[in-house]
Order: sequence, then structure tokens, then C-alpha cells
Amino acid sequence: MKDLLRQIPPVHELQQLNDFIAIRREHQATKRLWTSWIQKAVESLRQDILQSEHPNPADFQEIIIKKTRHYAKQWELPALHKVINGTGTVLHTNLGRARLSEQAVARVGEVAGNYSNLEYDIEKGKRGSRHDILERRLKEITGAEAAMVVNNNAAAVYLVLRALAKGRKVIVSRGELVEIGGSFRVSKVMEESDTQLVEVGTTNKTHLYDYEEAIDEETAMIMKVHTSNFYMEGFTESQSTANLVPLTKEKDLIFYEDLGSGSIVDYQAQMIGKEPVVGDIIAQGADIVSFSGDKLLGGPQAGIIAGRKQYIDILKEHQLARVLRVDKMTLAALESTLQEYGRDNIGQGNDVYRAITKQSDEMKKNAENFIEEMKGLNRLTLQVKACTSRVGGGTMPEVELPSFGVEITSKNMSQEAIEKFMRINPPYIIGRFLEESYFLDFRTITLPEIEQVKQALNKLNAYMS
Repeated sequence: MKDLLRQIPPVHELQQLNDFIAIRREHQATKRLWTSWIQKAVESLRQDILQSEHPNPADFQEIIIKKTRHYAKQWELPALHKVINGTGTVLHTNLGRARLSEQAVARVGEVAGNYSNLEYDIEKGKRGSRHDILERRLKEITGAEAAMVVNNNAAAVYLVLRALAKGRKVIVSRGELVEIGGSFRVSKVMEESDTQLVEVGTTNKTHLYDYEEAIDEETAMIMKVHTSNFYMEGFTESQSTANLVPLTKEKDLIFYEDLGSGSIVDYQAQMIGKEPVVGDIIAQGADIVSFSGDKLLGGPQAGIIAGRKQYIDILKEHQLARVLRVDKMTLAALESTLQEYGRDNIGQGNDVYRAITKQSDEMKKNAENFIEEMKGLNRLTLQVKACTSRVGGGTMPEVELPSFGVEITSKNMSQEAIEKFMRINPPYIIGRFLEESYFLDFRTITLPEIEQVKQALNKLNAYMS
């Protein structure tokens, strides 16, 4: 083994060979990057030998060339891919949550590819503030006196607590001390923001008098957290915004509600869930609300803070506002998304709203047409099946959306192998298992994507032939 290792050619000699020089020219790589590819290829060969693989030393150079080409191709491939979401979960956190509208994507491209008035007041001809770009639109759709944007809702929670309640007490119901993805806990954020958490009530019941009894001269705020990622039934009681606002006014406290998902439209009117509407919470007297941009709003990742001007002004001037600010591309996408809420038919431009409210008959028809057009497959069996979709993203966990999709089975390949083939080969289709069979839910697959799914299944069928 030691003799084999000694026969591996050194990197500086390999760099003189035409095959390796050609790899560098083909990929227009810097010398440093090119050298790293060769070094990794040499190390990979070394590991092969150490793991009891004994290639012929005469083949070492060709092996290293192949491995170097592999690392060069890996460099060219993006790590962030477009995927087709066949899971039926509209706001799939692992798949990027909200899909931006075509208008929002175009606006991002326009702003990203050019100079912009990010911090320039065109009318006055002097420096402006990026806070001004979206504030007017946010005020219009929420009814708030003022608004601002930070990089996500966790940042919004942190900024509100740090800037408005640092060193003081914040009262929260025990039943609202939620944890969301990535072990993000409200209690931990409060600790990091240097506020003192005061828990009131029990897990299942919190009365108004629990809040009243907890208030003292060190109390700065009552915080209500919308439990958007779980729900409780049975012997429960919680206090509404309408109940808590008068108490905070009487005691001269700030009332802050973290809405999380942040619905601008009333899904309850369409018999979908019980998600509160941001504008309604503002109208009921909340001083501050915060919510996500990439959940029910249907925009990019962002944390939106809206409420009374006296408090928003404090947040804008806080040092953390610069730390947590968003860039021009996020602002462009969010502005376009907000504009969609001024149109009569929001479903024409907002993909999240369209996907959530889509009727099951539409998915059924698409699935039936799909199978009719795929009759030529001889290694796969396709069948239309009813299913239920989810909103996702920690939103409306109790809601099951009636849907339809296509079950894909084969006598020549296991369900797990089908799932892997569809997942690892372009266009990277992510499905799910329904009753132990591979399944694609058509709620989250657009008509153009259906054509790509057809091509992928044709490839799969050919692969098994």
C-alpha cells in the first residue's frame, strides 16, 4: 500500500500536463480553484488505496483526470435548484415556502440588474430611507399608522422586544410560548432580547384576570402570540385581542401581537381555517403586529412590523434596524407582492392564494388529463387518487384541503426507488408517499410543470426498459 501511495504523481507535475491544462481552460478557472480540484482528486485516489482498492499505477493519471473533471463539473452546478413541489404542501418550508408571482420575479430582475433609488429621494434629489419604499403600501393594506420591514419574523420579534421592552417585563400566556422550526422558541428570543418573560395562565387556559394579576410597575408589554403552527381543542380558553387591548390601555402598556403567518385576506370567509386578518387586529387596537412575508402573504422572506407611528419610529431609529434590514431585491419582490393585494382578483397574481383556494375539481381534471396523455408508458401504472393537501409553513395546521393527484407504481421498481429517481434527476420532482405508494399532489404543480413531470416519467419509463 505504501508503495502505491508513493507512486501517486505530485500536484505540481500534474499541472504541467495538457489534459489538466485543458480542464482549466474549459472551465475558465483561476489557478487556485483549478489546483484545489486536482488536490481533491489526488486525495480521493489516496483514500481509494487506503480503503483497500488497488488500482494499477499505470492508471493513476487517468483516474486523477476523471476525478478532476468530476470536481470541475460539480463546481459549475448550482447548489440551489429549482424543484417541482408535488407534495401538496403549499408553503413547504424545506422547498422555499412561498413561490413569487411572475410580476415579483420580473421586478427583482429589473432592480437587481440596474441602479435603483434604494436610499435616494428622486423628488428631493437627496439621500432617502429604504424604510419609505414599502411603508405607504403596508399602511394601505393593513390600516396601520406606520410600518417597516426586517429580514424575517424572528428578527421582527427580537427587534420589537429589544427596542420597546428591554430590561422590563413582558407578559405572555403559557399556552402561546410556541416553538417553530429550527428550535426557535419565543421564550429564548425574549431572553436574548433582554426582556423578562412573565408566564401567565396554564397550557390550556388563560383568563383575563391572569394578565391583570401579573401587571406591576416593571411591566412594559403584553405580548400575544398567534399559535399558527398548532391548535388545541377541548377544555381551553385564551384571551382575544379585543379583550386584551382595553387592559393595556388602562394600564398604559404596549400591546404587541406576533401573528406569524400574517394573512391579509380573510380565508375564514371561504371556510378555510381560522387565521386572523392583519388589518382586523390593527383595527382592534393592537399597538404593534408582526408577521412573515413568505407565508400567507405570498412574498419573499421578510419580517413585517406594522402599528402605531410612535413605536415604529423608535424601531426605525434603533441600531438593530440596520443589522436586520433587507436588501433591494427583497424590497422589490415584496413591493410587487403588496401591489397584488390592491387588485380585485388576487388569485391571478398571488400563487399562494391561488394554490390554497384552488378547487379540488380543477386538480381532478388536471390529473385525469395527465393520465390520458401518458397512456404510452409500459413500465409504470398511473392512477388518479383523492387526497388532502396542507397549507404548510406552520400555518393553519388544522386545515385539510381536498385535492387530487396521481399515484405512480411499477412492478419493475420499488416505490422508494421511484421517489429517488424523480428526486435526484432534473427537474428534481419532490413527491410524497400516499398509502405507501409514490404520489404527486396536483395542488402544488402548475400547468407548465405538469409538462415537465410528463418528460420525467417518460425518462423513468425508458430507464426501466
